[in-house]
Amino acid sequence: MRTDRFLLVGILGLLLGALQGRAQAPVVPLVLEGGTLVDVTDWGRSAKDQPDSIVIVQNGRITDVGSRATLPIPKGARVIDCTGKYILPGLVDGFAGMSSQADANADLYMGVTTVVTSSDSRRGHIDMTASPAPHLYLLDSIGTTDDWSLLIGQPAWAAKLRESARPTELSPEDTLHQLNDTAKLGTKVLWIGHEVTAANAQWIIAHAHQLGLITYGEFVATPYRVGVEAGVDALMRMGRYELGLVPDELQRPLVDDPEGTAATTAYDYSERLPSTDSHVRSYGEFLASHRAALVPMFASYYQRLPSHRNLWTEPVATLFDAARMFDPPDRKTGEMVYPLPGWSHRLPASAQRYLEEGQRKKADQSAMRLWRINQVIFTAYPHYLAASGAPISGSFTGISLHVELEMLVRIGLTPREALAAATNNYALQFNWNELGLIAPGRRADMIVVDADPTVSVWNARHISTVILDGNVIDRDALLNLKK
Repeated sequence: MRTDRFLLVGILGLLLGALQGRAQAPVVPLVLEGGTLVDVTDWGRSAKDQPDSIVIVQNGRITDVGSRATLPIPKGARVIDCTGKYILPGLVDGFAGMSSQADANADLYMGVTTVVTSSDSRRGHIDMTASPAPHLYLLDSIGTTDDWSLLIGQPAWAAKLRESARPTELSPEDTLHQLNDTAKLGTKVLWIGHEVTAANAQWIIAHAHQLGLITYGEFVATPYRVGVEAGVDALMRMGRYELGLVPDELQRPLVDDPEGTAATTAYDYSERLPSTDSHVRSYGEFLASHRAALVPMFASYYQRLPSHRNLWTEPVATLFDAARMFDPPDRKTGEMVYPLPGWSHRLPASAQRYLEEGQRKKADQSAMRLWRINQVIFTAYPHYLAASGAPISGSFTGISLHVELEMLVRIGLTPREALAAATNNYALQFNWNELGLIAPGRRADMIVVDADPTVSVWNARHISTVILDGNVIDRDALLNLKK
């Protein structure tokens, strides 16, 4: 018995030692060797690229960055030869849906490694089970009822958040509880929407910042000058933040009618204001002088602006089902589809085509008016953040973040500034210092591209390697989604 006991203890000791040895086995470092690190610091105004570099990754983090001439490669490391290539931080999509594995695969295939995402009626519910997937930074509405809120499933909130005919503003007491409870869920961004009035918007922004939460403003009832002066972190969407141009007599009715005829009148005024009007330039200067960044989501207007292409021809578009997209473009032509009213179907085909062309022309003219206003706003040089808004209004997950980069360059940013808008600008604007740069201590999310993206932002699409949390992603496998 005693011998058996000693034997058992010995065996257990050997097993424990083996397990400890396995737990303490060194993690094989990943090394990117020989590529040029693209500088995206200082809002893209710096250009201190580092050629012939070494990037060392361990445990999902970047540990060392330097020159190949001075930084030794650890023994036994897995080395990726990046000679002649360019290394960028993983891209950030500042607002997009993530409702399926197809969305996750499309983002990763296109080098998008972080997504600010929410559940809503057009983008569906967030798929938290997708794997592999980008890092998901949760966004939730604040200050109003919302059937799609992250809190809607909690018994304490189910009744309070349920919408009636339209979203309604919550009481200050309920808003405080909502803010604290959504923060406990890990929410990073709060969306201040159309029904939130000025005093509540100011209160939300101040208290969100106390909790370290970011605020996105898509104001209607709140005047834009109030929200911006209160310190909102970002303004969402071309077609919305131009409401900051409306006079007081059009703004006041929006408190009681943020979605009805008063809103229609205000939108029409802001869109039709000539871009040469001095108020447009002064509004741009006002935005540039405050901390709010612009998240224009130009990609959602892409098909209504000149020089667009059919995004269905992109390799990764094979992952998508048009039936699961809100307002997708026509698969054959890539053009937006404008459904006609039921009565028009009794008309001859030529008459139907005439009506469709009229709707298309009207939409294109509207987009161009907004674009011209944004061209003037740009001349004041506010800060920009890249977001696709996908997959709605003709935009595609993953693909449309690169479209957004193209559109930012078209509006006037340099390619490097556009790349910064999808990388380090998020660290600068939101203090998300875990991402955005290839530097020691940052998360090891990177993309390697075959040509210089600072010469042409189109080159950011020529991706040879995607690295997420220090792991090399099999891009080809991402396209073979089992539907």
